[in-house]
Amino acid sequence: MKCIACNGKTVTKTVPYKEFDIFLGNYKANVCKKCNEVYFDEATVDKIQQKSKELGLFGLSKKVKVAEIGNSIAIRVPKEIVNFMNLKKGKEVILQPKSKHDLNVHNL
Repeated sequence: MKCIACNGKTVTKTVPYKEFDIFLGNYKANVCKKCNEVYFDEATVDKIQQKSKELGLFGLSKKVKVAEIGNSIAIRVPKEIVNFMNLKKGKEVILQPKSKHDLNVHNL
């Protein structure tokens, strides 16, 4: 198989897979020798998705709106993410820009 990203040659390997930094298992994949792009077949994607659902990770990414409160802005965090991150009212977190389009949130 040729890599879609760089047109390099792929080889079959077993690779670890994480979602939200939680290990879901090792899965067979085609990996590009040139750029390391990873490709899973449909059956493997189904297995990964099932494991993600079992662990309550599937669908955790959410689109939210930014609100204005006084001179600040606020981002409402959906309940599923609150539960996953064990956030509580009054708890402090660290917001760290990863890039102009990405934000990391760290529990203290």
